[in-house]
Amino acid sequence: MRTSFIAAIAMSLGISPMMASADTSPIVRKPLLTAPIDGGKTIQRVEVKEIEFSARQQTGLHLHPCPVVGYIVEGSVTFQVEGQGVQTLRAGDAFYEPANTKILRFDANEDKVKFVAYYLLGKEDHELIKMLP
Repeated sequence: MRTSFIAAIAMSLGISPMMASADTSPIVRKPLLTAPIDGGKTIQRVEVKEIEFSARQQTGLHLHPCPVVGYIVEGSVTFQVEGQGVQTLRAGDAFYEPANTKILRFDANEDKVKFVAYYLLGKEDHELIKMLP
């Protein structure tokens, strides 16, 4: 009933009822990641994938022929890029996998994991992942 009253007042003042009830809180832009794209790569397209792992599922040693940025939606992973330390990424964390760099670990921990990966592809890029022995 209060909403109807506010809408009626707004309309009598010539204001759209939708504008009268709109949230006026400031938009918050929280920085999650800044990833330098080496080699002056020209990005022609981005493929976005939602990926799910079972609890304790392991990716295995791999690399991507293109840069990959992503965001953990649910669960947590143990993550390690060759030459860097081991990290635990949790829901809300962003990650970066440089092109043609070994990813030593991207393994689900105790729970199911869901993440979104953005593959930054050039004109000649077709493969998203290469599994390594």
